[in-house]
Amino acid sequence: MNPFHFRSIAVALCLVACATGPHANAFPAPEGDWRADWIGVIGGSKPNTWLCFRKDVRLDSAPQAAVARIACDSKYWLWINGEPVVFEGQLKRGPTPTDTYFDRVDLTAHLRAGANTIAVLVQHFGRHGFSHNNSGKAALLLDADVDGQPLLSDSTWRAKVHPAFGTTDPPLDNVRPPEANVRFDARHDIGDWRGPEYDDSDWGPPTLFGKPPTAPWNELYERPIPQWADSGLRDYEAAPATPLQATGEEIVCRLPYNAQVTPYLEVDAPAGKVIGIHTDVLHRYGTFRQIETHRHEYVTRDGVQQWELPSWINGHEVHYDVPAGVRVLRLAYRETGYDTRVVGRFRCDDSRLNQLWDEAARTLYVTMRDTYMDCPDRERAQWWGDAVNELGEAFYVFEPQRAPQLTRKAIYELCRWQRPDDTLYSPVPSGVRRDGILYPLDGSWEQELPRQMLASVGWYGFWTYYWYTGDRQTVVDAYPAVRRYMSLWRLGDDGLVEHRAGGWDWTDWGEHRDVPVIENAWVYLALKAACEMAELAGEEEDIAEYQRLMASIRDNFRPAFWRNGEYRSAGHQGPTDDRAAAMAVVAGLAEPADHAGVAETLRTQRHASPYMEKYVLEALLQIGRPDDAFDRMVERYDYMLGDGLSTLWEFFDPFELEGFGDMGRGTYNHAWSGGPLTILSQYVAGVAPTAPAFARFEVRPQLGRLRTVQSTTPTPRGPIELSIERMDDGALRVSIESPAEYDGVLVVPAPAAHGRVTRDGETVWQVGEQAANNGPAAPRVDGENLRLPIPPGGSIWTVHPR
Repeated sequence: MNPFHFRSIAVALCLVACATGPHANAFPAPEGDWRADWIGVIGGSKPNTWLCFRKDVRLDSAPQAAVARIACDSKYWLWINGEPVVFEGQLKRGPTPTDTYFDRVDLTAHLRAGANTIAVLVQHFGRHGFSHNNSGKAALLLDADVDGQPLLSDSTWRAKVHPAFGTTDPPLDNVRPPEANVRFDARHDIGDWRGPEYDDSDWGPPTLFGKPPTAPWNELYERPIPQWADSGLRDYEAAPATPLQATGEEIVCRLPYNAQVTPYLEVDAPAGKVIGIHTDVLHRYGTFRQIETHRHEYVTRDGVQQWELPSWINGHEVHYDVPAGVRVLRLAYRETGYDTRVVGRFRCDDSRLNQLWDEAARTLYVTMRDTYMDCPDRERAQWWGDAVNELGEAFYVFEPQRAPQLTRKAIYELCRWQRPDDTLYSPVPSGVRRDGILYPLDGSWEQELPRQMLASVGWYGFWTYYWYTGDRQTVVDAYPAVRRYMSLWRLGDDGLVEHRAGGWDWTDWGEHRDVPVIENAWVYLALKAACEMAELAGEEEDIAEYQRLMASIRDNFRPAFWRNGEYRSAGHQGPTDDRAAAMAVVAGLAEPADHAGVAETLRTQRHASPYMEKYVLEALLQIGRPDDAFDRMVERYDYMLGDGLSTLWEFFDPFELEGFGDMGRGTYNHAWSGGPLTILSQYVAGVAPTAPAFARFEVRPQLGRLRTVQSTTPTPRGPIELSIERMDDGALRVSIESPAEYDGVLVVPAPAAHGRVTRDGETVWQVGEQAANNGPAAPRVDGENLRLPIPPGGSIWTVHPR
């Protein structure tokens, strides 16, 4: 046995920081100097309890600066003088296995001279989930500085459990999301308690639970992502005209796309009518899995009334089950979500590929909120295998200033949740399992998925984040956790990786998984990334060991797995695994002479789920088979492209079981299926960084049979705009605009394929002739490619055939 040998690392469970050595202080730390008390209500911590807090404040003048730090378990809504300030604040618990996030909120524009009323509604989930670690106690913390004077949650506030909120009757939602089904009974409403005129004299003072850091919330970490984008109330894309008299039939309102929404209603009704609210997800997934989704209820009081569901749901349609006897005056919705703009784009002359890119982008957005989610309905869980695909897609879709913050948050969470035995696992944040309680009874999780963890800490996870952002500090902070995790992996006497089952021995859905081939490729990619991270962190002494291990895998990989023109392990039964062939290529372990055999495997085998399909498509582009990739995309995604939805399913094929229906395809908004987005932008348009944060970049297009491609690639200093057209004579017309600070290169095949290149009408290269300019800006032949430096600003090339 040949174990991985690393220097001993004396690191306890990473509750505050996982970094060690000279970079330890850089790891984001909890914030101190808290003056306020956690406040709550005795008996107010049952699951799905909603609490109201109020405070009257008098100011001599409008403040020049008023900034609050606010925390709760689990979510809050804030009003000042009856006007909304924060719609659903607070991140789900889990910066570490014991601690809590807080929000920093600027109140300056909302406070005024004279009397002010601060009102806060707190929802307490009261249970674990795959994205939330329940503290077990509902409470609010508000610590503000108003022109140098403290405004604090303390005994002078007023508090009350809101009597109208409750939970729907069974069937209830499943245990994986921490959010429960909401029932609001307006007959027990307490009026507009958020405004200054409200009489709260019958409310009691809150109970004080102590100043931070105090259990069960412990240390507090500042929210590392923005507050949600908020559309305000909108009319539906399509809905019945209002006002209307309900007949008892379901009212269906169409959204413009799959979105995270809070539905709104205004009705005139007698008391006691129950209005159900859910999305098309409930029906689409079938009766068998209705408990997988959220559904909510509003019980009317007498007269005209308005209500907005505060707990977000998602779908393509909002369904209102309105009983007869109710007059519907207005139906609307508010869209909220991760606050980032779509600035990336891909277009070509194949409408199916355009649609696939668009649906992948929409799926990605609807699976972003507190965390990267596998899906926004069934689980809302940050499985890191999903997150790896998602973070790679995000760099080609969203503005580069805000979107990467969600990846950065996920990286720190994964590191801080590392266990004393050095294992990493996801989803985290999640419920910390209590002794004697086993999944799925309480929404907790603790099982390591080894191949997903290798992807996470490796080339497509942490290192891709660094490569696209240039955020060195995050990678340096994360490196000790990577080193500890990699110390768990062993090489056997054959010089290859010994299998690690972990807590859940999962590689991919689908049949015919060739795990030894795939696992060696994942370890190799993780070691490759570890070499780079060690250099960044100044831990060069680790690199030699990583390289030795990589050499062992590289030297033994092909002799062990290349059999009769295919990659397959000795014990593999059944058809050759397309995933194994693909991973051999993307890990750089396949020899060029093997590419024809790999291409045949990828042309004929269809075993990968959408999760691993991304790497299959990437392998096809890496070996120069764009048309095979296009054929595979449109074939495998055929159902998704024809289903009329704006988002992508979890699986390609339904289970062949009666009664499963569409549910056999999993959830219909699973962002791990969006790999084609990355492939089309990174490989077909061909725009990718060759130095961190695009300081250097290449445009290496692979059009295959396509005639036109246009793309916009977001970068930290501005977009790279690309337009390519194949002319009737076979020439390529390429237009590129990029930030002046970047050093870019256009890469095209040469000299066999092309005879002359012009830039802005002037010849810059011709086959068989010495370039007039031999400096660094001169075109040059590099093997089978011609490299054309991209000047600052914009240029148009025409690449003429021979």
